[in-house]
Order: sequence, then C-alpha cells, then structure tokens
Amino acid sequence: MKKHALLNAPLSHVIATMGHTDQLVVCDAGLPIPAAPERIDLAVSRGIPHFMDVVQAVTEEMQIERVIMAQEFAEVSPALHSDLLAHLDDVAETQGKPILFDYVSHEEFKQITHLSKAVVRTGECTPYANVIFVSGVVF
Repeated sequence: MKKHALLNAPLSHVIATMGHTDQLVVCDAGLPIPAAPERIDLAVSRGIPHFMDVVQAVTEEMQIERVIMAQEFAEVSPALHSDLLAHLDDVAETQGKPILFDYVSHEEFKQITHLSKAVVRTGECTPYANVIFVSGVVF
C-alpha cells in the first residue's frame, strides 16, 4: 500500500508521469472539462470532497512551479481563495522554491484547461474554486 497522502491511483499516476511545465487542474463541480485531458472525477456529492482537501493531497505529491487562477476566484470567493494562498505559501516554504501566480479571466482559464494533462473534479460548489498547477522540478 502506498504510504504517502495520495492513494487515488489515477491521480497518483498522473502526477508521477508529469514533466516540467505540465499542467494539472483541480476544479469545482461545475467547471466544464474538455475532452482531451484525462478526467479524474472525485466528486461524490455536493462538497465531497472539498476543493482544499484535494489541493492539499496533490501538493504533498507534486512540485509546484506556477499556479494559474481566474481573477473572479479572488473577487467572488475571497475566503477560499485566501485559504488556497496561505496553503501555497506553506508549500513554497516546504519545497524551498517560490511559486509564481498568474491570474486570467475565467474564460481564458477555461481555454487553458485544454492544455492540461488532467483535470481533477471535486465536489466543491464554491464559485470559481479552480486552480491550474504547473509542474516544477525537484532539482
């Protein structure tokens, strides 16, 4: 049995096969998911699993170089956005490398998801609770 935090086999596989600058989306229950990226649907019911629960598990396994979010996330859902930023500050400190942040419109965000390796759907129902993690390197 895998000892680390991430037990979901498809998600663990995607992260293990990511290279530098590959992208992984963690999204709310409502984000449209394009056909090209792998779809990892973790949503069970409204709020299960929570966005931050999935983010925490992913960031324990993945080296994060950059994060892309919609501008609307900070404006419409400031509490969850603040939670995410606080968590990513901790991640940057733990990994010993800074994390860059890019904000785009929600429409542009949806277009960028087409370039991602996978999209992980949560049960989160907070508006604009979506993030794209861009893979870094550990050396």
